[in-house]
Amino acid sequence: MPRKPKHPCSYPGCPELTDKRYCESHEKLMNQNYEKYDRNKSSKRRYGRAWKRIRDKYVSLHPFCEVCYEKGILVETEEVHHKKPLSEGGTHERDNLIALCKSCHSRIHAERGDRFNSNREYTY
Repeated sequence: MPRKPKHPCSYPGCPELTDKRYCESHEKLMNQNYEKYDRNKSSKRRYGRAWKRIRDKYVSLHPFCEVCYEKGILVETEEVHHKKPLSEGGTHERDNLIALCKSCHSRIHAERGDRFNSNREYTY
């Protein structure tokens, strides 16, 4: 299947072409700005250094999207999703986690009726 053509980086004034929203240099900058200025303070507490270790370990054990894998499709894991959200009493335990690609992750949140606001935080 042919790939989509690259498009300009969304960072103002950047002429680099990319497959993602931002080129590699601006993606890192935008992620840092998001973590520093835009991310909800309560999410920072729930998704700190411990979550990163848990997530990285889970991704190493589940390198492919578990939903796509069941269909016989190999898609690299991009998100680790809580089956029962932390806001509803879920935990970081392995039986509450599932490895997903961005497409499956978005579909799950859409099916739940979660809204995605401009600050990248899901509201339940």
